[in-house]
Amino acid sequence: MGVRKKQMAERIKAEKKQVAFAKLNNCPTSPRKMRLVADLVRGVQVEKALAILKFNSKEASRKLEKLLLSAIANWQSKNEDASIEDADLFIKEIRVDGGAMLKRLRPAPQGRAHRIRKRSNHVTLVLDSNNNVQS
Repeated sequence: MGVRKKQMAERIKAEKKQVAFAKLNNCPTSPRKMRLVADLVRGVQVEKALAILKFNSKEASRKLEKLLLSAIANWQSKNEDASIEDADLFIKEIRVDGGAMLKRLRPAPQGRAHRIRKRSNHVTLVLDSNNNVQS
């Protein structure tokens, strides 16, 4: 491996140690509905995001709240010595991608059929601390 490539790989590896992420695959909700909730918490502090998700009435918010708690636990496992309050964590990135689609047929009048697409999605949530951004 070349020197520059190795230095870049080490720099990327060091940056990845600072961020924590969690993934939710094949969530049986349409991506459009999940993105409505994800847009509410993108770039928000973790404590405020948890409050937003807890009091939102949508079903997708329950799944995102669980995913956010998982990402926080992943961050704690990487940084045992640091506390969440001092780290000032925020949601750096939240991506909602389309997942597998179950295709079904619903009977329609006069011998026809309508296609039903049961959509699912993949959510990736990345946490970062404001202390890392400033330095």
